[in-house]
Amino acid sequence: MKKISNIIFFGLSMLFLIACSDPKTPQANTQIQLKVGTAPNYKPFNYKENSKLTGFDTDLVEEIAKKNGIKIIWVETNFDGLIPALKAGKIDMIASAMSATDQRRQSVDFTKPYYQSKNLYLKLKSNDTLQTKSELEGKKIGVQLGTLQEITAKSIKNAQIQSNKDLNIAILALKNNKIDAIIADEDTAKGFLAENPQLISFYQETDGGEGFSFAFDKDKQKEILKKFDQSIAELKDNGFYDLLIKKYNLE
Repeated sequence: MKKISNIIFFGLSMLFLIACSDPKTPQANTQIQLKVGTAPNYKPFNYKENSKLTGFDTDLVEEIAKKNGIKIIWVETNFDGLIPALKAGKIDMIASAMSATDQRRQSVDFTKPYYQSKNLYLKLKSNDTLQTKSELEGKKIGVQLGTLQEITAKSIKNAQIQSNKDLNIAILALKNNKIDAIIADEDTAKGFLAENPQLISFYQETDGGEGFSFAFDKDKQKEILKKFDQSIAELKDNGFYDLLIKKYNLE
């Protein structure tokens, strides 16, 4: 009887070890780690609150990671340094309100878009000379470095572009009459308008991108990318996505 008991115990032990070593089990999935790059100065998508990283993108990534047993290690950097960091292997993924474009797609793989946005043009409320985009010709325009808004500003005839790593610098310049206008993401711009009553918007347009998407190095993370695409769809279906939209006033 003792010999039979030992055999049964040995068999059960082997089954347990096999289950733990199976790459399809949740235990194995927890071994996946992703270094995720973000620029934490783009409220409400990525920003710091009480020294803690938060925002729409942050919450969405953390929930997807939780669903798939992935450990997230956040890496903070400037927006214009995100793709270079990805290509250099310093990060595995970008989650920083980055619009998918054909030009960027030459270097990275994008998930399906998770949010659509627009450009919003800001000026001083006291400035009566600016009413349309065409009136920005030859004017000084502030933008965030490396964004689609920077590309848009550079397409305006004879415009003098001031590209900043942080939009707060552009806001300060606008309030002090150092520049004439700012082009920013609509939802980020709304936050600045709420905090600075002396500023108003005067023009709106599409940003020319396909929508905000998460990015991975080209041909390096195909399976993880599929997990993110699937999870984004599931979170839209189960209501979590809508809760985030309300939480960050993106309705």
